[in-house]
Amino acid sequence: MQWDIVIGLEIHVQLATRTKIFSGSSTAYGAEPNTQANAVDLAMPGTLPVPNENAFRYAVMFGLAVNAEIGRRSMFERKNYFYPDLPKGYQTTQLEQPIVGPGYVDVDLANGETKRIRIHHAHLEEDAGKSLHEDYHGMSGIDLNRAGTPLIEVVTEPDMNSAEEAVAFARKLHSLVTSLGICDGDMSQGSMRFDVNISLKPKGSDQLGTRTETKNLNSFRFMEQAIAHEVERQMDILEDGGRIVQETRLYNGDRDESRSMRTKEEANDYRYFPCPDLLPVVIDDDFIEDARSHLPELPDALKARFKEQYGLNDYDAGLLSGDAKLAAFFEEAAEHGKDAKLAANWIQGEFSARLKAEDKSVAESPISGAQLGDLVVRIADNTVSSAGAKKVFEALWTGENDNVDAIIDAKGLKQVSDTGALEAMVDEVLAGMPDQVAQYQNEEDPKKRKKMLGGFMGPLMKASKGQGNPKLFNEILVKKLGG
Repeated sequence: MQWDIVIGLEIHVQLATRTKIFSGSSTAYGAEPNTQANAVDLAMPGTLPVPNENAFRYAVMFGLAVNAEIGRRSMFERKNYFYPDLPKGYQTTQLEQPIVGPGYVDVDLANGETKRIRIHHAHLEEDAGKSLHEDYHGMSGIDLNRAGTPLIEVVTEPDMNSAEEAVAFARKLHSLVTSLGICDGDMSQGSMRFDVNISLKPKGSDQLGTRTETKNLNSFRFMEQAIAHEVERQMDILEDGGRIVQETRLYNGDRDESRSMRTKEEANDYRYFPCPDLLPVVIDDDFIEDARSHLPELPDALKARFKEQYGLNDYDAGLLSGDAKLAAFFEEAAEHGKDAKLAANWIQGEFSARLKAEDKSVAESPISGAQLGDLVVRIADNTVSSAGAKKVFEALWTGENDNVDAIIDAKGLKQVSDTGALEAMVDEVLAGMPDQVAQYQNEEDPKKRKKMLGGFMGPLMKASKGQGNPKLFNEILVKKLGG
């Protein structure tokens, strides 16, 4: 049987405020357990929450970036449930009157199409603490450092129909919030977490199937795997004549397994009611315009500018504009290197490969955009060959020296481009290879002759100690050999 896949996402975005949403406790990552939780976070009797103005500013900035309506009057409510890492016995969140209303994000797909994903709303809320299960020998520890950390939860419409579309949207959202500066985007630290709602329906049917929710996916790869896993699971059940149970599931990416966590609750199960400790928050035009004035150049605009200003193709411009720090690194390299396309190639090639191999972010790179730009200059003016440039890059990366020209001089990597000197080397090498010269000159097939030129390049590079300009060598060879 043929099925249509229907996917909606709920994304928890941790806001990059210095303090929590309702208290002055720090939100810095990595502190010892329970050292960043004060009386408000611990829900001590008599404490009262005080809203963090910057959390509202960041939420409004997000709303403006996704073309959404801004809730001029938003209200906090209590979502009641009992769990060890929720000391108050409820979560302070927004339901009926969220800060961000309907909006949309356009995503580019691999087939060249653009798809609009609608956002139902985004609301402010506080995060819970964290249960720790390791090293407690059958018990659990509770770390409340995260309790009260400000989040916006972004809820989409069920507009996605494949893992590709869901991941494309998630990546676009990640790009947006990091470009805005409202979230650091570090998924390994829980700064963005994805809940995926999936259902299947007979192909072409208007009636949605029963959905499941797979919670707390913290990487794009795990999201893609979890969707594929859940689609296959539901398909098997339906095609065997069974029915899907509405439930919340957990996915283990290391083992490619999922398990049921609990049956899915409805809103009334949480007994929402207005928080008596917090008044409704009214946003005026001045606040919205102030937030608008803090908006940076967003990824779509950045991509268009990269194509226009630097002559990049659609793929390169999209890749480099998708991450704010990578975009800034590229612009610095392009400015210093005077060759944007060559800078883009090195960033997407050697630079990105090295970051990935060492699990580093752009911010952790030991090489600056200016240094890479200086290297690009020396590649473009033929001072150093591609092979030599990789040695320069390695020296920069390991901190051997921070000056491109000094590295080239110290390692003797300066490329020989003197045509007289190169011609002399070519004459000497050809004189020692008479059989190969005759074979080349007797060959009539142009493709085979071109391939045979490679046989002369090895001896030539050896004769020049690797410093001969390969392009000039090739031109001289063709002239000398009569090709």
